[in-house]
Amino acid sequence: MNSSMLSRRRLLGLAGGAALALTPLGCGGGAGGGNGFAQPEGKVPDQYKKRQRVVVWHPYAAAVGEAFTKLVGQFNESQQDIYLESQFQGSYDELAQKLAAGLQARQVPDLCVFSEVVWRKFLFNEALAPLTDLFGDGFAPTEYVDTLIKEGTVKDKVWWVPFGRSTPLFYYNRTMFAQAGLPDRGPKTWDELRSWGPALQKVKTNGKSPKLQAFPQVDGDWHFQGVVWQFGGNYSKGLDVTIDQGGAVAAGEWQRRLVHTDQQAYMAKSPKVDFANGLVATLHESTGTLTSLLKEAKFEIGASFVPEQVQFGCPTGGGGMSIMAGAPKERQEAAFQFIRFAAKAENAAQWSLDTGYLPATKAALDTPQMRQRFTERPQFKVAVDQLPKTQAQDPVRLMVPNANKAIYGGLQKIWADNRPAQEVFTAVAAELRKSTESVRAQVEKYS
Repeated sequence: MNSSMLSRRRLLGLAGGAALALTPLGCGGGAGGGNGFAQPEGKVPDQYKKRQRVVVWHPYAAAVGEAFTKLVGQFNESQQDIYLESQFQGSYDELAQKLAAGLQARQVPDLCVFSEVVWRKFLFNEALAPLTDLFGDGFAPTEYVDTLIKEGTVKDKVWWVPFGRSTPLFYYNRTMFAQAGLPDRGPKTWDELRSWGPALQKVKTNGKSPKLQAFPQVDGDWHFQGVVWQFGGNYSKGLDVTIDQGGAVAAGEWQRRLVHTDQQAYMAKSPKVDFANGLVATLHESTGTLTSLLKEAKFEIGASFVPEQVQFGCPTGGGGMSIMAGAPKERQEAAFQFIRFAAKAENAAQWSLDTGYLPATKAALDTPQMRQRFTERPQFKVAVDQLPKTQAQDPVRLMVPNANKAIYGGLQKIWADNRPAQEVFTAVAAELRKSTESVRAQVEKYS
């Protein structure tokens, strides 16, 4: 296996750039590993100096970062053999870029939190260790929610365990809905939401009527994935790109009309902030925002399943943990102890309560603290009830480099520039097909 350093072009490909067809990283596929890879620099506190040091890279900031730091601290206090050092690396994309650079420099963490569109890029290049053989002693992959663990399983091996997973939900301002005489629920279809616009125009916040929706400047392609399914379309079928056909185009046109014909939506820097400030009456956003929304909003928040149109459709998203193949075997085993710790019912439940992310394990759903939260804040249970109806995203978004950027770049043209969806998605599809063909053989190897 070629263990030479990656070229700059190939390094960028691994971080999500132009190609996935990279030289294997020479990490040994996790069978012992090491190969001269060093840990990132850091300092072990004196009280932990005799322990095995393990480094985890993560993308969590603000309140979620505080929750992750708390969980790591609890792990370190729960046993006497391992010191887990938590190192924040910025966003998911920034973490991937730094990891690609670290692989070139042969300096990598032992454990990483990856997004659903990043981890496969490192799997394809043999940078991840298989986790299957590390399970045991009463801990099995079947403890995770089936829908979630399945996404991290390739060719009967687990490579990525769910942690910080989410789905889109539909949030609405219950106070506004009551003032407008609307039902206390989310819309059954997107067309029903549009029909509620005139009633909501009679409601005033600081002298202004709210809009129905706000679309994000970046990353809107994850939310739009579900909308495309709801209109009967797909980004792709397998690796065959279909975003320029049928339901995908219809979904784009529906949103273009809402913005430019109805003038009931706009592109915002932060739809979540605008919703919390009463500028929009509804929000199509991640389950992971629920905890912060409940703290920030000055009104009653309702939560419901995402709307349908011709059918139901809702994608999973968010993060998961993988162990790096470049770590020697003893550090891989030590890193897995944190995965085991985070999956314990009480820990998985508390992480969910602290962040709003979905409970990753089946046992977490039945803990006393989770049952209490469901009773006190029924909005949290909506995501759990919706989860069995969700599905993994279309392969082109998950597996093709920069597919997400190409899609949300197209959406920006629809929302901001009033460009017809067919025109926009024809160009996006051409870009995606070119990128897909360059990696098809490599992706199919892991299918």
